[in-house]
Amino acid sequence: MSDELKRASAEAALEEVRSGMKLGIGTGSTAEFFVRALADKVAAGLDVIGVPTSERTAALCKELGVPLTTLDETPELDLTIDGADELDAELQLIKGGGAALLREKIVAAASTRMVVIADESKVVETLGQFPLPIEVMPFGLESTRRAVVKVADALALSGEVKLRMGTDGAPLVTDGGHYILDGHWGRIPDAVSLADRLAAIPGVVEHGLFIGLAKAAYVAGPAGVRKISPAAA
Repeated sequence: MSDELKRASAEAALEEVRSGMKLGIGTGSTAEFFVRALADKVAAGLDVIGVPTSERTAALCKELGVPLTTLDETPELDLTIDGADELDAELQLIKGGGAALLREKIVAAASTRMVVIADESKVVETLGQFPLPIEVMPFGLESTRRAVVKVADALALSGEVKLRMGTDGAPLVTDGGHYILDGHWGRIPDAVSLADRLAAIPGVVEHGLFIGLAKAAYVAGPAGVRKISPAAA
């Protein structure tokens, strides 16, 4: 059922895409359904060009014939469509489960609009059940981790901050050459304060709190796909 819902949300979001658009194309299992649906439209004559948020997405787009560019060549985008690990009613997001959060946030910020695609299991009242990814420099790793813990303590967040490991038993390395710390806090009542404080830590490259970026979300459940558009968006 989960794959069916992911596909439904991805296909519903295609109504946002118009010929001539410059698209940011996300990373993750739901985003891959979007790439496949987009490729079908491209094959039928839709004229778009995309900026992928990861090497994995780039490879899939090339395989399926979706034309690609880069942010250097096309620094302003019309629309980014991407998944999320969690989203709340105000479209605050946690992203980075696929370790592509830095590129995902750069691409989203370069876009006029960001639209999220997800199944209803990703919708939460309060962010934090999904561990928060924090992309960090390998240099000074333990000092950075301790600084993250101090920030969490100051905001009364309890739980571990763990280095994400790869399948080879070594630290996972992102496309940008960085490591990922995951904050296992369970609940983040004040995502804005946490985002600001994490961003101020020198060893933190980026964090997975996406605040004020998403303008709409297509969320699929057994009853169909609903669109979330907060008034502020």
